[in-house]
Amino acid sequence: MMAKNASSIAPPESKPRGRQRSSECEAAILSATTELLKKKSLREVTADAIVQRAGVSKATLYKWWPNKNLVALDAFLANMRINVGIPDTGSAVEDFKQVLEAVIHFYTSPAGKTFRQFVAEGQSDPEFLEVFRQRFLRTRRQETSIVWQRGVERGEIRDDVDMDIGMDLIFGPMIYRLLSGHASLDDAHAEAMIEVAFHGLQKKKTG
Repeated sequence: MMAKNASSIAPPESKPRGRQRSSECEAAILSATTELLKKKSLREVTADAIVQRAGVSKATLYKWWPNKNLVALDAFLANMRINVGIPDTGSAVEDFKQVLEAVIHFYTSPAGKTFRQFVAEGQSDPEFLEVFRQRFLRTRRQETSIVWQRGVERGEIRDDVDMDIGMDLIFGPMIYRLLSGHASLDDAHAEAMIEVAFHGLQKKKTG
């Protein structure tokens, strides 16, 4: 079952003799999936359409991925790695602001809009939701936690604050707006979210 062995969906290490061909096929499949998802929804994109556009056999696709949703997830992850990095400006506030801006740009782009569809798909497919959490959410939080840890080490972030709660405060408003669509998402809003997350809601006392 997928949820019990999330790592099994990743393309395996191929033997040296066929390594180049396998890498080319994998890249073609992920690229084809990305292009199709820019024009159609996750549910509209089929495995047949992916292999036809990639120029590979369906057997090749299913050799690495059990179903097309997991192909879409790997394509999404590949694009996110390209578009969202982990900066090191020397300031945790600035680093988180840049990450949040990059994430907003990606999630609102044609290649990143699948995020909302993954969340929706997971509501009726618990196994896919668990893979999504393992492969995407936990991996991204682990990568971004580097920014948090640097901030703690530099004395910019309190060391008694639970990191998971802190990360939710930083990225949660963006996800809420993305899913509900009740308000705008842009660089100015990203900066405002970081300002509130780091400086709080409590009014400073005077006198």
